[in-house]
Parts: sequence; C-alpha cells; structure tokens
Amino acid sequence: MKTKLDIAKNWLPRYTGTQLKQFGDFMLITNFHNYVTKFADTFGCDVYGEGMPMQTSTNNDGLTIINFGIGSANAATIMDLLIAKNPKGVLFLGKCGGLKRSTELGHFILPIAAVRGEGTGQDYMPPEVPALPSFKLHKFVSEKIIQHKQEYRSGVIYTTNRRLWEWDDDFRNYLRKIGVIGIDMETATIFIVGYANQIARGALLLVSDLPMIQEGIKTAESDKIVTDKFVDLHLKIGIEAMTELGSKGEQIKHFVY
Repeated sequence: MKTKLDIAKNWLPRYTGTQLKQFGDFMLITNFHNYVTKFADTFGCDVYGEGMPMQTSTNNDGLTIINFGIGSANAATIMDLLIAKNPKGVLFLGKCGGLKRSTELGHFILPIAAVRGEGTGQDYMPPEVPALPSFKLHKFVSEKIIQHKQEYRSGVIYTTNRRLWEWDDDFRNYLRKIGVIGIDMETATIFIVGYANQIARGALLLVSDLPMIQEGIKTAESDKIVTDKFVDLHLKIGIEAMTELGSKGEQIKHFVY
C-alpha cells in the first residue's frame, strides 16, 4: 500500500465491515447508530459493521448511510477513507448546540461555513482556507426542508474539539463575540477535509440543545426528547435530498477558491 488511495481502499472495509462495491455513490454520514438502524428499517436493508468502529447500510437506490462516531478526528478519518469510493455527494446529519436566540430545539441549520476551531483541519489545509460546503448540495437540502414546511437557519458553525466547555465563561463570551449560530465537533472538519479530497459535502444540523443558558445544556433526558420528536424528520429530509440529487444525475463541480 504505497498511496493514500491504496490505504483507504483497504481500511474503509476494515473499519466498516462493508466491501467497497456495497457502498453507494451518494452518502449520509452521522454520529448516531440509531440513524443507521432507522434507515435500514425504512428500506428493509442490512446493517454492516456491528461491533466495529463504523456501521453502514445501503438501500436499493444506491444511498449509503455511515455512522462514523463522534468528534473531528473521526470526521477526518471518514472523509479520508471515502476517497476509496469517490462518492458523488456526502451529507452530514449531525446535531449542534444553538447559540442564538433565534435558534430553538428542533430547528435545522444549513451552515454557510464553519470556523475551524477544532485543529484537526490544520493537517489538511492552511488556516486561512475557509471551511465551506458545496453550494449545489445545500440547494437540494434547502428545497426539501421547505417542502416539509420546516424553518431553517443559515449561518456559521463553530467546530471545537472541546466536549465540555459549557462551564467556561471566557469561551462562552468568545462565542458571543464572533457571532456564530451554532457549535458542534465535526462540521468544519468535514468541510475542509472534503475540500482537500475534492468530495462534494454538506451538513444538515439539528439543534439539540441551547448551551448558552443553564437550563438549555443537554442532558440524557433532554436529548431523548429531541430524538423522539425530530430525528425521524431529520433523517427523512437527508434521505430525500440525497436521493433526488442522485436521480437527477447532476454533477457537483469542484472549484478552487
């Protein structure tokens, strides 16, 4: 294995228990095992990779979903490994903390960009390169959200490696100062590593907590409420957007900034 592609072709099946030919051309990636099982139940397809670092399922339309785990390191890993398949489009279905008064639990956010506060992306691109989604992919997602008569917000997401920061007043004040709309641990990494690997990418984020106020910090109980109320729609919109993108056969071109 002398090249990055050689390694990715060997490691993607090793991490997922899924052979390369079993992956579709369009993909959903997520942090949550239940998204994969819900997908598989919807389409009556198998789940691969149980007991392995990542799980996958692929339907008859050639749409694959992958649970890659939590955090920017795992996000970079999956966006590197996916070069083995060279997907035509990848949409991240993640959850984020809402940082503005205009964001409420259950709202969707389509990020126009992400602040690279996680550090992982520095191994891929210089810090001055912005972490951006592919516009055309987000266009399809936006249309699907509107068809479902849902509101969504657009803005900049802050991506961090810090899992526990809610107690840190200095960091909270910093987030207010830079005006970001939400915070998570993966979006900027997915965008910048996707750009480095020339993979069309996007993110549809579900606001799962409101960490700037004490009563809004996520708990096991509050996360269950959000999951029960909003996850099915989150997944449905992602499935419909990527399926339509695939059926229309539109190629998402890559441009250098």
